[in-house]
Amino acid sequence: MTGWRALMAEHMPNMLAHEGHWDGNYRHQDEAGNILDEHRTLTHCEFPDGGDFAYIQHNDLIWADGRKQHFEFGGVYRDGKLYWETERFVGYGWESDGLILLRLDRRDAPGERYTEMIELAEDGRARARTWQWFRDGIPYRRTLCDEKRAT
Repeated sequence: MTGWRALMAEHMPNMLAHEGHWDGNYRHQDEAGNILDEHRTLTHCEFPDGGDFAYIQHNDLIWADGRKQHFEFGGVYRDGKLYWETERFVGYGWESDGLILLRLDRRDAPGERYTEMIELAEDGRARARTWQWFRDGIPYRRTLCDEKRAT
């Protein structure tokens, strides 16, 4: 193993364990727990050995009414963290005690940001993701995501 993959294996091995395809359900809730939105998400996490990005994520969002969206973005590794800079958000991710943690500021919604925690099941076949949304520094929404490994 060389290049980006070697760096990830050495410095972010828990992140590397998320490589593959995931099938999940996202539930966005307000502070009272009311469902604001729910949709299926197919996520592909890849760690190329070379190129511009150490991490590339592909997301297909699918709603029950047939709507679909596709997002793809890459992360750059430096100083023990992954950094993202897209049209929709800018931020970084790191790992601690087996958890993946992210801090993302929304470019498409000024004043909004979220933190995310991702935990992989012990057998590696499922993961849970929790987002805490803030608007102007005040929490206002949560996102819960349960995913199963597809490959």
